[in-house]
Amino acid sequence: MLLEAVLNVGSDLELGSTLQQIVDTAAALTGARHGALGVLDPDRDRIEGLYTAGMTEAERRHLDLFPDEPAGRPATLTRPGRSPGSPSDGPPVRSFLRAPIRVQTEVFGQLYLAGKPSGPFTDTDLALLRVLAAQAGIAIGNARLYETARQRERWIAGAAAVTTALLTGTDAADALMTVAERARALAGASAGVILQPTEEGGMEIVTASTQDDPAGIIGTVIEPGSAVLVQLLGGEPVFIDDSATDPRMTTAVRSRFGPSMMLPLQSGGRLIGTLALPRRRGERPYTDLDRLLATQFASQAALALVLADAQADREQLAVYEDRDRIARDLHDLVVQRLFATEMMLESTRRRAASEAEAGELLGRAVDELDSTIQEVRTAIFALQQPPAEAPSTFRGRVLRETGGAAALLGFPPSVHFTGAVDALVGAEPGKELLAALRGALAAAHRRPGVSAIEVEVEAPVRLPDGRSGVRLVVADDGRGDDDGRPTTVTWQAPI
Repeated sequence: MLLEAVLNVGSDLELGSTLQQIVDTAAALTGARHGALGVLDPDRDRIEGLYTAGMTEAERRHLDLFPDEPAGRPATLTRPGRSPGSPSDGPPVRSFLRAPIRVQTEVFGQLYLAGKPSGPFTDTDLALLRVLAAQAGIAIGNARLYETARQRERWIAGAAAVTTALLTGTDAADALMTVAERARALAGASAGVILQPTEEGGMEIVTASTQDDPAGIIGTVIEPGSAVLVQLLGGEPVFIDDSATDPRMTTAVRSRFGPSMMLPLQSGGRLIGTLALPRRRGERPYTDLDRLLATQFASQAALALVLADAQADREQLAVYEDRDRIARDLHDLVVQRLFATEMMLESTRRRAASEAEAGELLGRAVDELDSTIQEVRTAIFALQQPPAEAPSTFRGRVLRETGGAAALLGFPPSVHFTGAVDALVGAEPGKELLAALRGALAAAHRRPGVSAIEVEVEAPVRLPDGRSGVRLVVADDGRGDDDGRPTTVTWQAPI
């Protein structure tokens, strides 16, 4: 049985089953009624795992494996009194065995045996216990090394996945959510949140990834002057054992959480925000390895966010440059040629004014060319505007057109809406009116003396044919070509 236990230690990386087999073997080989193997948390003075033989659940709850004696004390055999490794409410035992579980100089825990019915434990029993305790130490050490390697691999893979996701193109909000979600999964946290500095000098939660409803978390603010905030703004990580009771925590949501890590997202001296990874109250604290790997992940994620932001800026600049080139080419080549052709036709029409049919055909050609010039100029005007997310309402689209025109006109057009415009104007009439609005704004831009433009949209109105419709009126203070009066243009469409 001893040989089998020793051989299994090196062949099984499942720590739990290996340790349970060791304590069962120790009890069987020595004839002990009770056996217990306690594994110490490597970062804190508490039991991380407990494996027993010959004990009920009630006895396990009352077990005291670490009385007032050093955990690393050499293996001992004690005969009189109650053993510290036996249940505190059980009958006295005549002797017990104890051996520390260690690898080299580090103590991992204790292995206890107690309650041998046939008599006191012997030196042979103690020798067997020492062998099994040594094998338990090897098993725990191997398993922890294996788990550490796997944990590092998971965090490295997670950081690489975040970097890939951010650099393949995503907006700022999605980028932050990607970081929060991946970090929460890797850390085994109940939430992953991103905080960003506020204008008042505090920090606000702007993104939250949780396993349940994140209500009440987003928008939470750490006020200026908080001890936690001072560390975070200084680029220092903050580690907390219990968020609900730590005096440094001041937010209302702290009562939901226990152990927490708050890690600055900074790269090149630039603080982007803070990544917070809280666990629920009562869950195990973060180990030193957890803290180290999470800190490295936060540094990598911050660098990826900066690179993604820079890449987005470069792509946007390339779009601007390309749009500017297209607009310049259209203006310098197409519009000038069309305008020259229009002038030639206009001159021909005036010379052929005596011939009614020829004059009419040339007039129509001039009108078509003028309309084409208007459309091309409208396209140039649109190309010169920065790309933006399209509004979902007709009112929003009108405001976007007039807002974009302000950059070229040098002043913002005045816009007035009458009636339930968004509810009444459908896709087709809205498209027609927006095209007309763009043409009117482009025409106003090229007329001299225009210093004010008024845009009015009204729905519903009664059309000449009796149908219900929408009316768009664009008026400017420029002088018309014919009568010198201000220009007012009206469009109507059925709805």
